[in-house]
Amino acid sequence: MTREELVAKIRTLAKDVYKGRLKADVAAAEYDELTKFPELKKVIVDLLTADFDYFLASIDWVAPRPTTFRINLKNGQDFYLIYTPKTFIAQIEGKKYYLLNINELQNATNAISRILRYGGKTEEPVEGGTPAEIPATEPAAETDTTT
Repeated sequence: MTREELVAKIRTLAKDVYKGRLKADVAAAEYDELTKFPELKKVIVDLLTADFDYFLASIDWVAPRPTTFRINLKNGQDFYLIYTPKTFIAQIEGKKYYLLNINELQNATNAISRILRYGGKTEEPVEGGTPAEIPATEPAAETDTTT
């Protein structure tokens, strides 16, 4: 690899990283908690990538001490992020993940992925804009068993 190729590759990668940060900053402006707590934004981006806005419905600040946030997902599921002086703790489906450890961060992202998969479904639009009508069927005629 020549020096010019290396410089071009670094420039390309730097643009991609910078674009992801800008996207996260724009999306974070919609959530008050992410502007008040910048550490929370970093954790959300670590868990859900810079495209977190596609998955988050809202963020609720539920307890002042220890500072606890409920992360509501668009599919109706939620999980909690608890702030400690050293790190955040993610509580997903009752299990706690200490996000200071890389393997637990990966396990937390896998758990979030799992709850995103099996959460509630949204209705897909039907051709024509209205749901298709299902023909009603009549119940089977009852037979008289008394003789």
